[in-house]
Amino acid sequence: MKHDLLHIQGKPYVLVPLHEYRMITDGPGGTVNDNPLPDEILDALAAKADHPIRILRKHRGMTQEQLADAAGLSRPYLTEIEKGRKEGSIKTMRAIADALSIDIRHLMAG
Repeated sequence: MKHDLLHIQGKPYVLVPLHEYRMITDGPGGTVNDNPLPDEILDALAAKADHPIRILRKHRGMTQEQLADAAGLSRPYLTEIEKGRKEGSIKTMRAIADALSIDIRHLMAG
Protein backbone atom coordinates (compact mmCIF):
# COMPACT_ATOMS: atom_id res chain seq x y z
CA MET A 1 0.00 0.00 0.00
CA LYS A 2 1.30 3.43 -0.94
CA HIS A 3 1.30 6.31 1.57
CA ASP A 4 1.86 9.98 0.94
CA LEU A 5 5.16 11.49 2.00
CA LEU A 6 5.22 15.08 3.22
CA HIS A 7 8.10 17.31 4.19
CA ILE A 8 7.43 19.73 7.01
CA GLN A 9 10.28 22.01 8.09
CA GLY A 10 12.70 19.72 6.28
CA LYS A 11 11.55 16.54 8.03
CA PRO A 12 9.79 13.69 6.17
CA TYR A 13 6.36 12.56 7.44
CA VAL A 14 4.19 9.73 6.18
CA LEU A 15 0.42 10.11 5.96
CA VAL A 16 -1.26 6.94 7.13
CA PRO A 17 -5.03 6.42 7.16
CA LEU A 18 -6.40 6.61 10.70
CA HIS A 19 -7.62 3.00 10.75
CA GLU A 20 -4.16 1.78 9.69
CA TYR A 21 -2.52 3.93 12.38
CA ARG A 22 -4.80 2.36 14.98
CA MET A 23 -3.86 -1.11 13.80
CA ILE A 24 -0.18 -0.22 14.17
CA THR A 25 -0.48 1.42 17.61
CA ASP A 26 -3.41 -0.25 19.36
CA GLY A 27 -4.60 -3.18 17.33
CA PRO A 28 -8.15 -3.47 15.98
CA GLY A 29 -10.65 -1.15 17.63
CA GLY A 30 -8.03 0.80 19.57
CA THR A 31 -8.01 -1.81 22.32
CA VAL A 32 -7.05 -0.55 25.76
CA ASN A 33 -7.57 -2.41 29.04
CA ASP A 34 -9.15 -5.26 27.03
CA ASN A 35 -12.07 -2.93 26.37
CA PRO A 36 -12.15 -1.81 22.73
CA LEU A 37 -13.59 1.56 21.79
CA PRO A 38 -15.59 1.81 18.58
CA ASP A 39 -14.05 3.68 15.67
CA GLU A 40 -16.65 6.46 15.87
CA ILE A 41 -15.61 7.17 19.47
CA LEU A 42 -11.92 7.12 18.55
CA ASP A 43 -12.70 9.45 15.63
CA ALA A 44 -14.59 11.86 17.93
CA LEU A 45 -11.64 11.86 20.33
CA ALA A 46 -9.15 12.46 17.52
CA ALA A 47 -11.30 15.26 16.07
CA LYS A 48 -11.67 16.81 19.53
CA ALA A 49 -15.43 16.99 18.86
CA ASP A 50 -15.99 17.60 22.58
CA HIS A 51 -14.09 17.12 25.84
CA PRO A 52 -12.77 13.53 25.96
CA ILE A 53 -14.43 12.89 29.33
CA ARG A 54 -17.81 13.93 27.97
CA ILE A 55 -17.40 11.81 24.82
CA LEU A 56 -16.39 8.73 26.80
CA ARG A 57 -18.92 9.28 29.59
CA LYS A 58 -21.77 9.47 27.10
CA HIS A 59 -20.40 6.43 25.25
CA ARG A 60 -20.51 4.48 28.51
CA GLY A 61 -24.08 5.71 29.11
CA MET A 62 -23.17 7.45 32.35
CA THR A 63 -24.48 10.68 33.82
CA GLN A 64 -22.08 13.16 35.37
CA GLU A 65 -23.37 12.11 38.79
CA GLN A 66 -22.69 8.43 38.09
CA LEU A 67 -19.19 9.10 36.79
CA ALA A 68 -18.38 11.45 39.65
CA ASP A 69 -19.52 8.83 42.18
CA ALA A 70 -17.56 6.06 40.44
CA ALA A 71 -14.42 8.24 40.36
CA GLY A 72 -14.82 9.54 43.92
CA LEU A 73 -15.30 13.15 42.80
CA SER A 74 -17.96 15.78 43.28
CA ARG A 75 -20.27 16.34 40.32
CA PRO A 76 -19.49 20.10 40.23
CA TYR A 77 -15.74 19.36 40.02
CA LEU A 78 -16.31 16.86 37.19
CA THR A 79 -18.44 19.46 35.40
CA GLU A 80 -15.64 22.02 35.67
CA ILE A 81 -13.19 19.54 34.14
CA GLU A 82 -15.60 18.55 31.34
CA LYS A 83 -16.19 22.20 30.46
CA GLY A 84 -12.45 22.87 30.38
CA ARG A 85 -12.51 25.32 33.27
CA LYS A 86 -10.24 23.06 35.33
CA GLU A 87 -7.65 20.56 34.21
CA GLY A 88 -7.77 17.95 36.95
CA SER A 89 -4.71 16.34 38.49
CA ILE A 90 -3.15 13.15 37.19
CA LYS A 91 -4.70 11.34 40.18
CA THR A 92 -8.14 12.72 39.26
CA MET A 93 -7.75 11.82 35.59
CA ARG A 94 -6.63 8.30 36.54
CA ALA A 95 -9.73 7.91 38.74
CA ILE A 96 -11.94 9.07 35.86
CA ALA A 97 -10.17 6.76 33.40
CA ASP A 98 -10.60 3.81 35.77
CA ALA A 99 -14.29 4.64 36.25
CA LEU A 100 -14.72 4.74 32.46
CA SER A 101 -12.65 1.54 31.96
CA ILE A 102 -10.34 3.27 29.52
CA ASP A 103 -6.64 4.01 29.29
CA ILE A 104 -5.76 7.41 30.75
CA ARG A 105 -4.04 8.41 27.49
CA HIS A 106 -7.49 8.92 25.95
CA LEU A 107 -8.10 11.69 28.49
CA MET A 108 -4.64 13.26 28.34
CA ALA A 109 -4.27 13.61 24.59
CA GLY A 110 -4.21 17.20 23.39
